[in-house]
Amino acid sequence: MAKVRIDNDSLIVEIEGLDKLWALKSRLAIPLLNVRGATADPGVIKEPKGIRAPGAHLPGVIIAGTFHVDGERIFWDVRDPAKAVVIQLRDERYTRLIIQVADPRATVALVEHAIARSTT
Repeated sequence: MAKVRIDNDSLIVEIEGLDKLWALKSRLAIPLLNVRGATADPGVIKEPKGIRAPGAHLPGVIIAGTFHVDGERIFWDVRDPAKAVVIQLRDERYTRLIIQVADPRATVALVEHAIARSTT
C-alpha cells in the first residue's frame, strides 16, 4: 500500500510496510509540473507487466517494483486491484506509477486538484 500527499510543489508517494522491500523503494517525489493526471483503474492489473527490474511479481499476490514494457518504465505497488490508481507522468524516470491506495477516489481527487492548482 502507498500513501499519496502533496508537499509544496511535489507529489509524494510513500510506500508502506513490507512493500518497501518488494518494490525496493520507500518514497517517490515527483514535481507536480511532471504529473499529467490520475485515474482509479482496477482493470490495469490485466496489462502486461513486461520485464521486472528490480521488483517482485507473484500473480494474484503482489506486483511491486520497476517494470519495463514497450519502452516505458512503470513503477508498480499493487496487491488489491480494486484499490489501484494510475498516475501518468511526463519527463520523469517513470512514465506511470501504478499504486494501491486506501481510497482511490480521494487520491485521484487530491492529485487532480493539485495539478489544477499548480497550473494556475
